[in-house]
Amino acid sequence: MAPNLDCRMYEQKYPEIDTPVMVQMKSINPDICAYVLLLEYNIEGMLSFTELSRRRIRSVLSLVRVGRVEPLMVLHVDPEKGFVNLSKRRVSEDDARSCEERFNKSKHVHSIMRHVAETMDIDLEELYTHVGWPLYKKYGHAFDAFKLIVSDPDSVLDPLTRKVEEINADGQKVTKVVPAISYEVKKELVENIKRRIIPQVLKIRADIEMKCFELDGVLNIKNAMRKAEAAGNKDCPVRISLVGSPSYVLNTQTFNKEQGIETLDKAIASCTEEMEHHKGRVIVKTAPRPMSEREDKLFAEQLARLSVADDDVSGSDDTDDDGGMKFNEKDDSRMENGY
Repeated sequence: MAPNLDCRMYEQKYPEIDTPVMVQMKSINPDICAYVLLLEYNIEGMLSFTELSRRRIRSVLSLVRVGRVEPLMVLHVDPEKGFVNLSKRRVSEDDARSCEERFNKSKHVHSIMRHVAETMDIDLEELYTHVGWPLYKKYGHAFDAFKLIVSDPDSVLDPLTRKVEEINADGQKVTKVVPAISYEVKKELVENIKRRIIPQVLKIRADIEMKCFELDGVLNIKNAMRKAEAAGNKDCPVRISLVGSPSYVLNTQTFNKEQGIETLDKAIASCTEEMEHHKGRVIVKTAPRPMSEREDKLFAEQLARLSVADDDVSGSDDTDDDGGMKFNEKDDSRMENGY
């Protein structure tokens, strides 16, 4: 008999109320609701059209499309019917970001666990019961445990055990504590983790406002931007982009979240020092934090639109001969309100 590879990602069978979950739209009843699959729990749910948006809806199909994957908020859970009621309009940006980050890690873990279960001919839920879910409990998320397994698998996996019942020589039933998985399954799991868990580049972002009311305010802001970028290094290069005066975004890429946040903090401090020297000011609107894939995509699209606008005006490059920043007339016009 083939192993059962159909299993939820988490030990709890149903999500908690008022938590965001990742779903895929499966079908639409044009007059009432959409039916979805909760990808992390492998159960069905319903999204009532009254929970689609806080705004007036002209077309349901503009907000719901079969096959789309997105976060929704849990409103009600019925364990007896195995059904969940959901909301789209109650999902905030923070909810969407945290849900997406959790799901991406869980999906990565699930892919590895499913492949190992299939290869070793064991039920996926059995592997989750003895390995996956205990790692979720101990490390907060199994993905974080998998990252540790890459360098030190024994310290993570060897403490995991399970109880089995055996019949001893006297014919009595006894309970023994044995390793959670066999040597062969452990070897296959570790090999898959080492092959597929690759250090991920994190994008760290901070949002600030800069204003300077001196005569050379625009030049002072440009100098402050250069100071901010100079605070970076080859491991954490800092870039600062004008979104629309007086709003700017600092960002960096790194394998180490703490290092990235610390680098942007230094960049903001350097920028602030330069601005205060010229009687300007820097206001931190959002402190350095990791960007989600969704936020990164939206930011890239925003910069692309600004780049097109700049090219329409000047057609010039963004860098000068020595690789530094170069500002064109369009930049100056966008920065006018900052001085």
